[in-house]
Amino acid sequence: MAKVRIWDLPTRVFHWLLVLCVMALVITGQVGGNALDWHFRFGYVVAGLLLFRLVWGFIGGRWSRFLVFVRMPGTIFAYLRGERSPEMEAGHNPLGALSVLGLLTVALIQVGSGLMSDDEIMHSGPLAQVVSSDWVSLATSLHTRYNKIVLIALVALHIGAILFYRFVKKQNLVKPMLTGDKELDTPVEPAQDTLQTRVLALVLFVALLSGFWWTVQRLGAVG
Repeated sequence: MAKVRIWDLPTRVFHWLLVLCVMALVITGQVGGNALDWHFRFGYVVAGLLLFRLVWGFIGGRWSRFLVFVRMPGTIFAYLRGERSPEMEAGHNPLGALSVLGLLTVALIQVGSGLMSDDEIMHSGPLAQVVSSDWVSLATSLHTRYNKIVLIALVALHIGAILFYRFVKKQNLVKPMLTGDKELDTPVEPAQDTLQTRVLALVLFVALLSGFWWTVQRLGAVG
């Protein structure tokens, strides 16, 4: 067995911050009232995290890059037939990659729809005044019902997959996302995880979050 750095620190921090923020969003969304102010704040943080992950998917550690773990349909079918390679087992396997892409897409829709939502009581998204009433209605339905259900289902599926691997396949997927390292039968190229890459990730996240917040506020002010 060889211990290999698979998940760089920025990817791990992104993962666990997203988990905590989604939990906070669910709680503040259900409580309502003044808690919705925090709901919006956590929403901005999630937006920054998602934008960061999209960029990090091209410049981050090897196993966090989309070009490495996103597979073509032929490779996915081969994996389902039992054709495996060390690279498929190191980071996200082909099915796990689909789960990641699905979660990122649905989470982005949830954030975007939240920016245009309006509860018609006390709170409305910062962009609700910029778009038409039809868009506001659609965004509100997506954010509070349809896309929310899909997001919850994908999260449940994700947790179910982790439990399946832990108790059926005897593979702990949580530990590598905490420590960054994974024990593999066949060594693979490790992810770059240096002080320089970590500082770059922090600067990138702060810049993306600040830029997103500033842009939304400016658009909302114009509207």
